[in-house]
Amino acid sequence: MNKQILHIAIPSIISNITVPLLALADTTITGHLGSAACIGAIALGGMVFNMAYWLFGFLRMGTSGLTAQAHGTGNRTQALHVLYRSLIVAWGVALLLIAAQRPIFDAAFNFVTATHEVEQLTATYYRILIWGAPAVLGLYSFAGWFLGMQNAKAPMVIAIGQNIINIVASTVLVFGFAQGMAGVATGTLLAQYAGLFAAIIIWQKQYGKHQASAIKWREVCNVTQFKRFFAINGDIFLRTLCLIAVTTYFTAAGSAQGNMVLAANTLLMQFFIIFSYIMDGFAYAGESIGGHYYGARNLRSFSLLTRRLFAWGMALSAAFTLAYAVAGRCLLELLTNNAQVVAQAINFMPYACAIPMVSFAAFIYDGLFIGTTSTKLMLASMLAASMCFFAVITLCPDGNVSLWCAFLSYLGCRGLMQTWLYQRIVKKMRLL
Repeated sequence: MNKQILHIAIPSIISNITVPLLALADTTITGHLGSAACIGAIALGGMVFNMAYWLFGFLRMGTSGLTAQAHGTGNRTQALHVLYRSLIVAWGVALLLIAAQRPIFDAAFNFVTATHEVEQLTATYYRILIWGAPAVLGLYSFAGWFLGMQNAKAPMVIAIGQNIINIVASTVLVFGFAQGMAGVATGTLLAQYAGLFAAIIIWQKQYGKHQASAIKWREVCNVTQFKRFFAINGDIFLRTLCLIAVTTYFTAAGSAQGNMVLAANTLLMQFFIIFSYIMDGFAYAGESIGGHYYGARNLRSFSLLTRRLFAWGMALSAAFTLAYAVAGRCLLELLTNNAQVVAQAINFMPYACAIPMVSFAAFIYDGLFIGTTSTKLMLASMLAASMCFFAVITLCPDGNVSLWCAFLSYLGCRGLMQTWLYQRIVKKMRLL
C-alpha cells in the first residue's frame, strides 16, 4: 500500500512544486526589464487569474473523484464519459471568461489602487493571457482525469514541460524580439496551450485510440449525470469560496495592523504553503486510490489506505514541526534580509511551528472525501471551520495573536469535523 501511495504522491508533489514556477518565471523575466511597474503588473495580473482559476479548481477535484470510482468498477467507458463532461464544462466556462474579460478586469481594479502605468501594463498582460483560459481549465479536467486513472506521472511531465517552454518562449520574445510585457504574456500563453496539447497527445496515446469508439454521446450528455457532476462541483465551489474568505480576511486583518505585521504574516504563511505542497501529494493519493477502492466497494483496502495515509501524515508533520522549530529563523532570513521583519515574525514562530500537526488531518481527509465524492460532507466541515475562524476573532480580538489562534482553530476544526463525518463514508460503504 505504501508503494501505491508514493506512486501517486511523489509525482503529485513534483507537479505541485512546479505550479508557482510559471508565475516565478514571469516575475524573474520582468524583473530584468528595468521597470518596477512591470513587476507590479505581473503581480496584479497574476492575482486576477489566480482568483478566477482558483474558483474553478473543482474541475480537477470533481473529475478526479468520479473518474477514480469509475476506474474502481473497471468501467473505462464511464471514466471517459466523465472526462468529456468535464471538458464540456471547462471549455464552456472558458468561453464565458473570455466573453466577460472586460467586466472581470474592471471589477478587479475597483478593489486595487495602482498607477496608470501599472494598470496599462497589467491590461496588456491580461488581454493576451485571458485567451489561455481554455487551455488552463482544460488542463484542470485532464489533470483530474489522469489522477483518477491512477496516473500521476502524466500531470508531472506536462507541468515540467510547461515550465521549460514558458521560460524559453518568454525569454526569446522579451530579450530576442523586445516584446516587453506582451512577450512575457505570449510566452506563458504558448506554454499553457503546449500543456493542453501534451495532455491530449498523452491521453490519445495511452487511452484514447482504443476507447474513443466506445464513447456514447447520449450518455455523455445525460442530464442526470450532468446534474450529479454540477452538484458535486457546486459543493467544491462553495468550499473554495469559504477558503478564499478565510485566507483573504487573514491577509487583510494583518495588513490593517501595519506593514510590519503584514510582512511577518506573509513570510510565516510560506511555512504553511511549503507544508501544503507536500501534503497535497498525499491528499491526491487519497483521491485517486481512495476513489478507486470506493468504486470497487473494497472497504478493507479503503480503511488500510486511510491508516497508511495518516501514518505518513503524522511522520511528515512531526518532521516539519521539528525542522521549523530548529531552522525557522534561517528560513525567514532566506526569505528576507530585513532584520525588523524577521524579528517580528520570530514573535509568532510558535504558531507557524504548530501548523503541520494541526493541519495534516484536513489534507488527508480532503483527498478521501473528494475521492468518494463526499463533497457535501467536505463542505459542511469547511463551513464549520470557517465559522470557528471568525468566532475566535470576534470573541478574542487581540491583534495578531487572535488572528493566528483563529487560523490554527480553523485548520484543527476541519480535521476534527472530518474525523466525525468520515464515519458516514465508512457506514455507507458497508451498506453498498
